[in-house]
Amino acid sequence: MEPFAGFGIIAILIIGGIAGWLAGLIVRGYGLGIIGNIAVGVVGAFIGAWLLGRLGIFVGNGVLGAIVGATIGAVVLLLIIGLFRRA
Repeated sequence: MEPFAGFGIIAILIIGGIAGWLAGLIVRGYGLGIIGNIAVGVVGAFIGAWLLGRLGIFVGNGVLGAIVGATIGAVVLLLIIGLFRRA
């Protein structure tokens, strides 16, 4: 499952930014700025696609499904980053 199948680069950056921003709101204290949010959202999309695929969870197609999956992956990524920051 490819998280950004059919999206152009601008759409990927916008979806990544939204997902990173939402993940920053969910996991308090992880505001990374616009570039950081986009990076976390894009990487989170791949983590979310892999994780949700392994769990057999389908969040839907289109932009909304991409945002939901990317946000879930971005939250997981921020929690992992938080573990390494504390150590």
